[in-house]
Amino acid sequence: MNAKRPRVALIGAGYWGKNLVRNFHALGALELICDRDESTLEKFRTDYPGVRTCAAFGDVLADDAVDGVVIAAPAEAHFSLAREALLAGKDVLVEKPLALERAQGEELVRIAKKDGRVLMVGHLLQYHPVFVRLKELVREGELGRIDYIYSHRLNLGKIRREENILWSFAPHDISMILALAGEEPDSVQATGGCFLHSRIADVTTTHLKFPSGMGAHIFVSWLHPFKEQKLVVVGEKKMAVFDDTLPWADKLLIYPHSIRWENNMPVPVKGAAERVDVVQDEPLKLECQHFLDRVADRAAPLTDGEEGVRVLGVLNRSQRSLDGGRPRAAGAVVPAGVFAHETAVLDEGVQIGAGTKIWHFSHVLSGSRIGTGCNIGQNVVIGPDVAVGNNCKIQNNVSVYKGVTLEDDVFCGPSMVFTNVHNPRATVRRMDEARPTLVRKGASLGANCTIVCGHTVGRYAFVGAGAVVTHDVPDHTVVAGNPARRIGWMCECGVTLEESLLCPSCGLAYEESGTGLVRRG
Repeated sequence: MNAKRPRVALIGAGYWGKNLVRNFHALGALELICDRDESTLEKFRTDYPGVRTCAAFGDVLADDAVDGVVIAAPAEAHFSLAREALLAGKDVLVEKPLALERAQGEELVRIAKKDGRVLMVGHLLQYHPVFVRLKELVREGELGRIDYIYSHRLNLGKIRREENILWSFAPHDISMILALAGEEPDSVQATGGCFLHSRIADVTTTHLKFPSGMGAHIFVSWLHPFKEQKLVVVGEKKMAVFDDTLPWADKLLIYPHSIRWENNMPVPVKGAAERVDVVQDEPLKLECQHFLDRVADRAAPLTDGEEGVRVLGVLNRSQRSLDGGRPRAAGAVVPAGVFAHETAVLDEGVQIGAGTKIWHFSHVLSGSRIGTGCNIGQNVVIGPDVAVGNNCKIQNNVSVYKGVTLEDDVFCGPSMVFTNVHNPRATVRRMDEARPTLVRKGASLGANCTIVCGHTVGRYAFVGAGAVVTHDVPDHTVVAGNPARRIGWMCECGVTLEESLLCPSCGLAYEESGTGLVRRG
């Protein structure tokens, strides 16, 4: 690139384009405005004397004085305009979304890399000083592990007919959430309502689930009685609220709220909101300056084409879900005789037996095998490469990790926990040190209990609610506490045995053996 200051041309000077005109002109970089509306161009010639105008995009591409092209045209034109500009040797800043299909965005990225061009997407809030500070706080661990994010972008108008509310409002929120998550979601579900037009959604809610366990949702609407632009980040130690409708001093508040566990019950601990000092500046000006800097130094933009593709991928998956498609990452075919709720995700290569039911927001990862007649509750993750026997019941909020094997008739209570690495560290990969866990036939694992990896829970054993198992549990043993200790014996039918090891309910008699209890006779 020449040492001279980069010069840009703006394509589309309408509702949003006029703001780009203002900022690039203020930065001394606006060379040319291209728009089909002559009255619009006439107004800009009056407001910005000396800035050239044209009506033909070809004139921009042929202009040697133009280093970068800024595209603020309707979304359906983004791909073709950006592609032509890149092929003409121009650097490109394209407003959100990058394109309408992920494959189109990937093509733009390939062209930009091949020809050494800068490709940047206008995900404006990534340049907002408040969000930049919030991202720093998350990276520094100020909030602790991030459990949940939600974003609301609501207003009355501007109502569009060339795109729905998902594509109009949600790209900014998706971009922020992906930046905070540092990973792409493995599950995307969206619902919406079409109230002003039968085919154009005015209101949508999108739910994201990430491999780390973090969740997020995005609520957008242009049929709302008041304006709301709010991002809430819920961490294990603190919670943050970015409210862009408040005065600058109150835009970012940190709440030192947390959850303390007392007697196996969650207790909320609240604290007063804390302001975070952030130097005030206009996000759009910062975004425009960032593009000019990248044109000059040839470094990758913060919101480069690859970031735009990731956002576009979530938009495409959200739209497919909104249109009624099964919101599945890989989308294995549901076998005959198996029920899988429409929000369940079944990866390719899973085996599921007849009569099994898989409920809301559960995910069965590749290589896993589930037997017949099982009941898999809500928000359950199984796999990869996990074996679950016949007639098992896995209640809500349980993750059955790689290395865990469940034999037939196993019961896993709500929110019980399996581990698979004995000494985990976030920065040290130890999956090759995973220790296997075996839960034998008929065993029951109570709500909120924890099974530390590397141990066996015996046949028909019973682990009490909240217990922490740190050693093998013999057959028919009842254990409770932390660490778990034997407090009795239990029959196959689930009734506590008498001292004589006789079941008062079904009459079965037992005797002790090296592995716990066995039936007598």
